Amino acid sequence: MNKVCVFFGTGFEEIEALTVVDILRRQGIETKMVSVMEEKTVMGSHQIPVVTDCLIKDVDFEQEDVLILPGGLAGTKNLEACGALMEQVDAFAAAGKTVCAICAAPSILGHRGILKGKRAIAYPGFEEQLEGAEIVKEAAVRDGNIITGRGMGCSIAFALEILAYLTDREAADAMAEKIVYMK
Repeated sequence: MNKVCVFFGTGFEEIEALTVVDILRRQGIETKMVSVMEEKTVMGSHQIPVVTDCLIKDVDFEQEDVLILPGGLAGTKNLEACGALMEQVDAFAAAGKTVCAICAAPSILGHRGILKGKRAIAYPGFEEQLEGAEIVKEAAVRDGNIITGRGMGCSIAFALEILAYLTDREAADAMAEKIVYMK
């Protein structure tokens, strides 16, 4: 069974983070909300506080399969400033484990050289930070073990792409129908 961590830094984009958590949990996939801050309650970019499940120091990364980085400009900066998280992003990518990022957060993967030769997308204006990537204009794109999404309005497509990768396209299509997602 897949185990997923979604990371929360102050200023995260609420819809991007919580949509993924919601859809994966609806499917029964173990999904942890992890704070990279000093406390479990993390303030979103629109002043919505979210109580996470745990702090990053409490995560046993050897037991986890997927890392998800939501966007939000300040949230992305806080994720990238977290050395413990960046170590794990590098390790997961090097080991071929799944790393996902949406909106501004794919820039983190670009800065770390993880997108070289991969198809990827980010929030408009962040494409130049996707170093070495082939930029595609899609809501969400998967290339091997890396999944990227364009922005808040693409949150459901991003979450469904992750779900399809962790299960199969049929399960993702069934979830899309269940939540009345209209493409």
